[in-house]
Amino acid sequence: MEAYKHKVQYYETDQMAIVHHSNYVRWMEEARVDYLEQLGCPLDSLEREGVVSPVVSLECRYRSPARFPETVTVTVKVTEFRGVRLRLGYELRGADGRLCAEGKSEHCFTGPDGRPVNMKRSFPEVWEKLAAQVEE
Repeated sequence: MEAYKHKVQYYETDQMAIVHHSNYVRWMEEARVDYLEQLGCPLDSLEREGVVSPVVSLECRYRSPARFPETVTVTVKVTEFRGVRLRLGYELRGADGRLCAEGKSEHCFTGPDGRPVNMKRSFPEVWEKLAAQVEE
């Protein structure tokens, strides 16, 4: 998979001239959507089928601030997937390779009624693609 790249925008910085902490979480979400699209499981296609993938939990550890106008690279990996819950890991690195932040997110798949959807049973092609990506 190709890593997601985000060019830091001026409006994403704060009065200390570093990226505001809330933006790292946004970049993780942008990278998740891009990752799923690259994998052949775009979220818009799943939503057309009535499946959404909300965030269940989120963790972000800040290491070194990103600054305007550098490009931050976000790598995504699947750390666990058994059919309903999807756990992802993220590394956000600055243009010079330094670790800016690392994170984890957990998502579930739900149907139009808000109930969990077992992707292995309901969408086996999506389940196969995600299960094949699991890394520790």
